[in-house]
Amino acid sequence: MPLTGVEGRLEGKVAIVTGGAHGIGEATVRLFTTHGAKVIIADIRDAAGQKLAESLPQWAIYIHCDVSKEEDVKAAVDFAMKKHGRLDIMFNNAGRADSNKNGVAEYEMDQFEITMNVNAKGVMHGIKHAARVMIPTKKGCIISTASVSGIMGGVTPYAYTASKHAVIGLTKNGAAELGKYGIRVNCVSPSLVATEILMDYLGSKDKGVVEAWGSSVGNLSGVMLKPEDIAEAVLYLAGDESRYVSGHNLVVDGGSTVVNHGWGLYKK
Repeated sequence: MPLTGVEGRLEGKVAIVTGGAHGIGEATVRLFTTHGAKVIIADIRDAAGQKLAESLPQWAIYIHCDVSKEEDVKAAVDFAMKKHGRLDIMFNNAGRADSNKNGVAEYEMDQFEITMNVNAKGVMHGIKHAARVMIPTKKGCIISTASVSGIMGGVTPYAYTASKHAVIGLTKNGAAELGKYGIRVNCVSPSLVATEILMDYLGSKDKGVVEAWGSSVGNLSGVMLKPEDIAEAVLYLAGDESRYVSGHNLVVDGGSTVVNHGWGLYKK
């Protein structure tokens, strides 16, 4: 039975979610399938990805995809076209943390390259190959995961900060070029979410501790940011409700990036 009403916002659409086996990607995959999308889960975590696909309706499929390798991203897009004959939504979500916390004078450049290859080049690969199949149809939606580190400095190490600034720039360029083909390009910038990436970066395996810390440094009281909150933002950008939104960075941070609590009337 086809989905209708509010739970059918993506009915009939085909989506690829990179980094879809865990964290924000997993939450988005689950939400997309709830709303009727046929989702291709693209990740390097084969066991987790396959388990997730098996737990969802038959229109969720897992494929191995290392976004730092262009041939993998191309293959994922080609798979969508062969399987479903279309690609409506490309969510470039895969990313990695920058574990190098040294100052710039001691920064290990090999780590810079590894992080940029996934976080920046991986997004470029996704935009490129999604555009390749969307341009002929003159429609489509490309979304990428940026970060509050893409609009601020000093929050995360150099490579992660640089890569997320790059995602926002790639989004703007993509929107500028692809709008004439009816293709929308946007990104979403989460604040601190207790995903495995953040937990690994902080060196903690206790999700509750990381969530409490994230809440304490945030601006909006009474709310703890969850992967599902970011998935809802992505759903908005993917659906027809945002049909005239392009080139936009949707910041989901509870207002944290608009205030410095060390200054002014509103000290915490």
